[in-house]
Parts: sequence; C-alpha cells; structure tokens
Amino acid sequence: MTFTIDEQQFLAEAGIGRLATVSPDGVVQNNPTNYRVNADGTIDIGGMRMLASRKYRNVEAGSRVSFVIDQQVSLDPYVIRGIEVRGRAEALDDEEPPFRPQERAVIRIHPERVVSWGIDGGSFDFTSRGAEVADKAIQRHRAGKDAPRIPNG
Repeated sequence: MTFTIDEQQFLAEAGIGRLATVSPDGVVQNNPTNYRVNADGTIDIGGMRMLASRKYRNVEAGSRVSFVIDQQVSLDPYVIRGIEVRGRAEALDDEEPPFRPQERAVIRIHPERVVSWGIDGGSFDFTSRGAEVADKAIQRHRAGKDAPRIPNG
C-alpha cells in the first residue's frame, strides 16, 4: 500500500508509534516503538530485545496488528494529526533493524487499511482506505490526473 505524500512526510517526522498485537489467548498488548517505512510501503518495527518480546511472539503466532502514529500539534486551538495502519505482520529474524544497536529482527507490517486524520486536511478530517483505493489514487496523481487526496474508502 502506498502512503500519500503528506502521510509520507508525517511518518518521516513523527518517529514513534504504538503497536497493538493480540496473543493467542486473546490478550491485547500495545507498546510504544520506533519504526521505519520501507520503499514498498511496508513498515518495520525494531527493538533492543525484539526476539524475546511479547509483540514478536504474538506476531509469530499469527496476530494481526494495528499501528498508530499520532501527534498533538496544539492545545489552543486543539489540533491533532495521525495515522492508523492495520494489516498483517510477519516476524523476521536476521533483518536490519530501523536503528542501531537494535537486535537484528523486525516485525514487518503489510498495510491493508490506512486511517489518517489531520494529515491531508483539517484536524478532524478523516480519510480511510484499503490498499486498492490508495494505490489507484496515487497512480492517478503521479500521472497528473487529479489531486493527491485519497477518497474515503
């Protein structure tokens, strides 16, 4: 899945997000973590002791994920912006982490749905789309056929 130009800029600047996974017995876990957005639109999550982490074990066991990156820009006026990425994930060992000296293991998120707010519009302008909607809109924008805004999906 491709992110809009504004979403790409936000993801490059924000630096930290929260990854939610679910254990095989249904317990939800949500942790702050750093990340890297790859050229193909996947997101890598790293950590100092990734292989021993609950989030890594949850993904190994088949957990789907939700990853939220958000920011409170201002209190007065109240301005927020953020992105939620939902999708499948894979636990990969012997992969270059987002930052050194993290362990050589990552959780790679394959986005299937993106919800964003305050990125391509006002603080409470939400957009939501699946992979196919986003990719078609970005292709049209690159071809000069319309604006980069992704329609609600």
